[in-house]
Amino acid sequence: IIMLQLSVLLLLSLVPPLEANDNGNTTFTSLPFKMRLPDSVRPLHYDLLIHPNLTFLTFTGSVQIQLEVRQETKHIFLNSKNLHISRLQEGLHVIQLDFSANLSDTFHGFYKGTYTTRNGEVRALASTQFEPTHARAAFPCFDEPGFKANFSIRVRRESRHISISNMPKLKTVELAGGLLEDHYDVTVKMSTYLVAFIVCDFLSISKRSQHGVEISVYTVPEKISQAEYALNTAVTLLDFYDDYFDIPYPLPKQDLAAIPDFQSGAMENWGLTTYRESGLLFDPERSSTSDKLGITKVIAHELAHQWFGNLVTMQWWNDLWLNEGFAKFMEFVSVNITYPELQVNDYFLEKCFTAMGVDSLSSSHPISTPVENPAQIREMFDDVSYQKGACVLNMLRDFLTPEAFKMGIIRYLKNHSYQNTVNADLWYSLTNVTDGFCSDSKSSASASKWYMDDDLNVKAIMDTWTLQEGFPIISVEVKGREVYLKQERYLKGADPAKNSSFLWQVPLTYITSSSSSVQRFLLKNRKDVLYLPAEVEWIKFNVDMRGYYIVHYETGGWDALIRQLQQNHTVLSGNDRASLIHNIFQLVSIGKVPLDKALSLSLYLRYETEIMPVTQGFGELVPLYKLMEKRDMATLEHQLKSYLMNLFQRLINAQRWSDEGSVSERILRNYLLLFACVRRYGPCVQTAQELFQKWKESDGKMRLPADVRLVVYTEGARTEEGWDFLLEKYRQTLYPSEKSQIKAALSYSPLADKLKWFGDILKTHELPSLVISVSKNPQAYKLAWDFLRTNWQKLVQKFDLGSSSISRMVVGVTNQYSTREKLVEVQSFFSSLEQGMGAGLRSVQQAVENIEENIRWMDKNVPLLTHWLNSHSI
Repeated sequence: IIMLQLSVLLLLSLVPPLEANDNGNTTFTSLPFKMRLPDSVRPLHYDLLIHPNLTFLTFTGSVQIQLEVRQETKHIFLNSKNLHISRLQEGLHVIQLDFSANLSDTFHGFYKGTYTTRNGEVRALASTQFEPTHARAAFPCFDEPGFKANFSIRVRRESRHISISNMPKLKTVELAGGLLEDHYDVTVKMSTYLVAFIVCDFLSISKRSQHGVEISVYTVPEKISQAEYALNTAVTLLDFYDDYFDIPYPLPKQDLAAIPDFQSGAMENWGLTTYRESGLLFDPERSSTSDKLGITKVIAHELAHQWFGNLVTMQWWNDLWLNEGFAKFMEFVSVNITYPELQVNDYFLEKCFTAMGVDSLSSSHPISTPVENPAQIREMFDDVSYQKGACVLNMLRDFLTPEAFKMGIIRYLKNHSYQNTVNADLWYSLTNVTDGFCSDSKSSASASKWYMDDDLNVKAIMDTWTLQEGFPIISVEVKGREVYLKQERYLKGADPAKNSSFLWQVPLTYITSSSSSVQRFLLKNRKDVLYLPAEVEWIKFNVDMRGYYIVHYETGGWDALIRQLQQNHTVLSGNDRASLIHNIFQLVSIGKVPLDKALSLSLYLRYETEIMPVTQGFGELVPLYKLMEKRDMATLEHQLKSYLMNLFQRLINAQRWSDEGSVSERILRNYLLLFACVRRYGPCVQTAQELFQKWKESDGKMRLPADVRLVVYTEGARTEEGWDFLLEKYRQTLYPSEKSQIKAALSYSPLADKLKWFGDILKTHELPSLVISVSKNPQAYKLAWDFLRTNWQKLVQKFDLGSSSISRMVVGVTNQYSTREKLVEVQSFFSSLEQGMGAGLRSVQQAVENIEENIRWMDKNVPLLTHWLNSHSI
C-alpha cells in the first residue's frame, strides 16, 4: 500500500512499496494489504489517460478522480499495485495522480501479449484483465466492486495500432511525434474490475442488433475469417437478453475481442468482452460440434453478465456467485431458447455432478463465504460459485415455477440497476413475486406439501443452500403407502458427527411406477413422512435431477429401480437414468450401498443410447481403472476395461465416421470412438489409422469429419512419424480449434519422451490444460507431477496464487493417486512451501482429501470388484 500524507489527506494503495517524490509536505510509505476501503469517501468520476509503449513494454498514465465526501475525514484510501506514482495534486474533492509501470508479464492487470503471423513475424499488443483485484495494477483507484463510478478514458497509441475500450470512440486527436490519442465516451456507472482497454492491430467485423446495438468481433488480422459465427451468435443472444430481462442493454455497442494470450475462459468487461481465441473463433470446416456448443455457451455467459454482474453487482466478493452462478445458469436458459438444436440441457447435469464432487469434501465452502485477501478472492472463482450456484438457481426456478422465477429476477435487476447487492436482495425480490403463483398451487395434488405454509419464505429456504457448505442425501424408505424421509449431509471420509448440525429445506420432487406426473414435497425437517394414494413398485425422487441433492433408496428401493432399468429403461428420462447412475456410485463411496449393487445397475447400460447416461456410466467406471493404471494392478485394470468395452460395444459399432446426426449424437460419437481406439478396439483402430494415413499423405489438406478429427489425431500421435507430423501442423495452423485438438492428441500419446519438451512451444496460458491432460496419460503421468513441483514458483508467479489455473492443476494432477506413498509425497511438497506460496490453498486440501478418499475406496472395494468381474461377463 502506498501512503501519501498531506495536511488533511492520506492516500493508501496496495503493495509493494513505491518510490516517492518529496513534494512539500507529501510523503509516500507502504502498508500491508489487510484492509477494506472505508466508505467515508467515494469516487464519482475517473478521467483516465493511458499510454502504453509496445516497443519498450511500459506504460504511463494519469488519473483525475472526482470524489464524494460522505463524512468528514482526514484520510483518503485508494488501491495501487506495482505503480510508480510520480506526482499527486489535490483540490477540493478532486485528486490527480501521474503514474508509470511496466506492462505486466502475467495475464492480469495491463499486460503484454504477442502473436505470430503466418510469415513468422512476432507482433505485440497490450490488453487488460482486472477481475478481481487487478485494476489497481493499471491505475490508482477504489478497486472494490462496491465503489462504482463513471469513467472517461483516453488511450494514446502509434498509428500502426488501434485501441478499443468499454465505450464508443468519440474522436482521435493527433499529438506531437506522430502519436494519436483516442477519446472514448463516458461509461455508465460501473465497478473498476469492468474497465477495459486494448491496444493492438486487430481487424473487426460488425453487425447491428434488432435493438440497435453495434456489435463487433475483433481478432488478429489473419483470423478474422473465423469471427462470423461469434458475431451472429452475439447479436442473437444480446437481443434475447434485452427482451428476456425487459431491460434495454444500456450501451451503444458491444465488442467481443479474441485475445491471443488469455488465462481465463472469457471476461465480461462492460461493452468490451474478451475471450480466449478458442472460446470465440469458429471455422465450419475444422471446428467440431463441441467447439460450437462451447463458443455459444461462453458468449451466452459473458453477455448474461452485462445484466448480472455489470448492471447489478455483488457488494463484495463473498457473494461472487450472484454474478457467476447466474451467468452459468443463464447460459443454459438462453441457449436452450435461442439455439434449441444445440440440445444444451443435455449438459446441465454434468455441472451439478462436478459441483457435488467438490462439495462432498470437508474442504468445501458455502456459496456465500467471507473472503478478505486477493488469494482468497481468487479461490472463489471455483465450481461452488459457478456450478453449484447455477444448480441451486435451477432448483429454485423449478420450485417457484419458471414464470415466477423470471418475474423475480427481472424485479431484482430493475430494483438494483447500477447498484450493489447481497444475497438477501435476491431472495426478497423472489419472495414478493411468488405470492400470486403459490396460492394457485396449494390445492393441487393432495400428496403435495410444496406450498402448505401460508407464507413462502424464499430467504429461509435458500439460506440453507447458500450459507452452509455441502448438500443433503435423502434416504427414502417405502412401507406400503407411507414414504419415510430422512436427510443428512453427504460427506466423504469424515466423522459423521461433524454433519449433525446441517439441515436443509429441500424441494423434493418424485414420480412413481404408477404415475409420471411430478409430485412435490418441501422437506424442512430432519425426518418426515409423505403418503402415496396407492402402493407402488418403485419411486424415483429428484425428477430429472433438478434438485441439488442425492437420494438413497433403502430396503429394496434400489433393487426395484434396477429391475425397471433392466426391463425397460426408457420409462425413466435420460436425466433420471444418469442421476441414478451418479447417485448409486456416490453412495458406494460412503458405504451406504455395496459396490456390487452399483455394478449390477450398470449392466443395463449395454442397451443405453442417450448421451447423459452413457457419459455418466463412463464417468463413474473410467476413474476406477485410472486409479489402477497408477498402481501395479494390470490384471484387474484390464478386466475392468474389458467390461466397459463389452458394455458399450454395440453402441460403438453403431457409430459412423462422419458429421451426421444431432449435436448430442455427434458429441457422443467422438466420446465413444476415442474410448474405443484408446482401448485398442480393432475396427476403430483400423479406421482411424487409415484416415490418418490418408490425411497425412495429403499434407493435412484432406478434410476429416470435424467430430472424429480428435480420434484420428490421437491414433496418429502413437507413432514417432505421426507425432512429428502433427507437431508441425500444430505450429502452422491458424485455427484454435485444430490447435486444441492436436494438443489433446499429443498429450494422450504413449511417447512420453516427446512430451517432455512439448510445453516449450505452447503459449503459456495453455500449459495448465496440457499438464492436466498429461497427468491422465498412463505412460506419462509422472511428468505432470514432476513438472508441477519443479516449476511451482514460476507457475504461481505467472498465473497467481489462488487462481483457477493453479487450483485446477493442483487437483487435476493428483486426483488419480490412491497410495499412501503418493499421499505423503503430495502432503510433503505442499507443506514445505513458504508462507504465501500455496500451502494453505483450498485446492491443496481438496487434493489431499481426494487421495485419501481414493485410498479408502481401493482398500474397501478392490476385493468386491475382483469378485464381481470374475462372476459377470457380458
